[in-house]
Amino acid sequence: MILSFAEKTQIMDENAIRRALTRIAHEIIERNKGTSNLVLVGVRTRGVPLAQRLAERIESIEGVEVPVGFLDISLYRDDLSVIDDQPKINRTDISFPVGGQRVVLVDDVLYTGRTVRAALDALVDHGRPESIQLAVLVDRGHRELPIRADYVGKNVPTSSEEIVAVRLCEVDDDEKVVILEKSDSTIS
Repeated sequence: MILSFAEKTQIMDENAIRRALTRIAHEIIERNKGTSNLVLVGVRTRGVPLAQRLAERIESIEGVEVPVGFLDISLYRDDLSVIDDQPKINRTDISFPVGGQRVVLVDDVLYTGRTVRAALDALVDHGRPESIQLAVLVDRGHRELPIRADYVGKNVPTSSEEIVAVRLCEVDDDEKVVILEKSDSTIS
């Protein structure tokens, strides 16, 4: 039996995403007192374009290019054997040293905290940062681990039966954040 999901409501449109990222960029600059030793690392998949967009906004505000890396956490997940017998491994690309840097880890949705835990494990394999901060577009609650975001685009209370789906032009040819719910029709 395959479950299907239907769009329940749209919680962010293209403009809301743009405004949230602009605000987060300002907050990152403010909290870090500029961009010195600052790097961004996006968690694959949708954390990557979000990190790139944040870097563009920071550069437009500060006039400084902030390095951006991409992190694949597939092998660090605690549910790896449950997801797939042969998980798809994507490329990690961090072309700068993370040791001694202030790293802002970027992801699309913060839910249980398990993805972030895996990302932290993967990141420290690349060196020992001065600090690690977390930026997410959506925090939906339901934490299973003691993890919180430093920068949040939007807090969205959800039920555990719902799914928050971030759609970005770079990945999905669409630009919005929606809540999906189980559809009455199931395919068997």
